[in-house]
Amino acid sequence: MDSSLLFGIALAVYGLSGLLYLFKKPGPGRLIMIIGLIVQTIGLSIRAVKAGHAPFTNLYESMLFFSWSMVVVGLYVERRYRTKIAGPIVVPMAFLATGYALLLSPQSKGITPLMPALQSHWLEIHVITCFLAYAAFALAFGAGIIYLIKERNQKTQEKTLTLLDELSYKTIALGVIFLTLGIITGAIWANYAWGSYWSWDPKETWALITWLIYMIYLHLRLRANFSGRRSAWLAVIGFVAVIFTYLGVNLLLSGLHSYA
Repeated sequence: MDSSLLFGIALAVYGLSGLLYLFKKPGPGRLIMIIGLIVQTIGLSIRAVKAGHAPFTNLYESMLFFSWSMVVVGLYVERRYRTKIAGPIVVPMAFLATGYALLLSPQSKGITPLMPALQSHWLEIHVITCFLAYAAFALAFGAGIIYLIKERNQKTQEKTLTLLDELSYKTIALGVIFLTLGIITGAIWANYAWGSYWSWDPKETWALITWLIYMIYLHLRLRANFSGRRSAWLAVIGFVAVIFTYLGVNLLLSGLHSYA
C-alpha cells in the first residue's frame, strides 16, 4: 500500500477525532486518535522500508514524524498523569502538521538517498529525541494558549486553569529531558560527521537558545512560584523558539544543517 494514502487516511481520522473531542466525546475521540496513530505508524514504516532509512530526512517526512510524535506524547501524558485534556490539545496540531505535509509539492515528497553525514545511527537517536521534545513543547504551548483564552472567561473554574497550568509544566519538564538528550546525541553525531562536537552552527545555536528558555522556565517554576498567566506566556514564547529552531533555521539560514 502507498504510504501517502495511509497518511491521507490518518489525516481524516485525526480530523474525526478532533470533532469528537469538540462535541465532548473524549472516549471515542481518544479511540479514533489511537487508530490514526496506528495508520500513520504503518505509513511511516512503509516509507522507511522503501527508503532504507529512518523517515525524517526532509521536510515532508519530518512534519509527518512531528505529528506522529505529538500524538505519542499526548497519549503518554494522558496515561502517565491520568488526565483527559492532552488529547484534545494534540489532535488539532497533529491534524495541521499532517495536512501541511500532504500539501507540500510532489517534488519535496520524493525519497532521496542519505548524504554521507547522515549515514549514522546517531541520526535516528538524535532526531527522535529532538522531535519528542518538540512534541512535548507543542503540548505545553497548546495548554498555554488555552489557559490564556479561558482565563479571560470569568466562568472558567479555577480547577480547569490549574489543570492546564500543571499540564504545561509537566510537559515542559518532559520536553527538557528529551531536548537535553537531543543536544548531547547531536554533539556526538556532529563529531562523528564533521569532526567537532560543537561549531555554533545556526541550528546548534538556536537549539541552545531554546533549551535555555525552557531551563529558565523550570528554574522560575521551582524557585519563584512562577505559574498562571506568566507561565503560559513563557510556554508560548518557548514554542516560538522551537518552531524557529525546527523550521526557521532551515528555511532562512544556511549552515551544516541546510540539507534538512
